Amino acid sequence: MEKNKSEVEFLNYLVDIIKDRKNNPNQQSYTTSLFHKGINKIAQKVGEEAVELVIEAKDDDKDLFLGEAADLMFHFLVLLEAKQYSLNEVIEVLKKRHQD
Repeated sequence: MEKNKSEVEFLNYLVDIIKDRKNNPNQQSYTTSLFHKGINKIAQKVGEEAVELVIEAKDDDKDLFLGEAADLMFHFLVLLEAKQYSLNEVIEVLKKRHQD
């Protein structure tokens, strides 16, 4: 259980880094470059990564699948920040659905 908690804490750490890149742009940062390109580009990247994950799901290469899953998660977190929504808000929706 403790290990799972540290993984979730890492997601929160990553969210904080993404927020920092948005609020304190670093011209050498990939994340900053996404924010500069705007919401359409960020949403497009989420779509691209989702398609790549689906493609990898059809094969049996764990490393490639997990790499694409990580790419999708990262770009999803960037999209949430660009939309000024939080991961916790998404979790609340999941909790409500679970109760139904």
